[in-house]
Amino acid sequence: MQKRMMSLVVYLILDGKTERALDLLSEQFNVSVPTIKVGLPKGRRSTALGCYSSKDRTISVLNSDALKDPFIVLHEFYHHLRTTADAKHKGSEKYADEFAKQFIEAFKADVKEEVGND
Repeated sequence: MQKRMMSLVVYLILDGKTERALDLLSEQFNVSVPTIKVGLPKGRRSTALGCYSSKDRTISVLNSDALKDPFIVLHEFYHHLRTTADAKHKGSEKYADEFAKQFIEAFKADVKEEVGND
């Protein structure tokens, strides 16, 4: 995925357009678009900020603030990607974290470049 597209995805999430970001991600990775909802399923740890259910292909986030948190959304999208795509994506939390960090780093680089050009 191009760094500009990765940066755009982070921007959309920060701007509260999380569903649009998920549309773009799903298109780029050629997977179905996951549902996203506020509120964790019963039985989830109280410390979790988000979770993914492969059964109903839903990303659940703790609260509305988490909808605008790129790390949480991208981390959970990675789990969606892992369960809907072929096995080329590994499923550990470490890999989900790395996936999210790549997008955030692309966004930071874009911001740094823009600020440097002013």
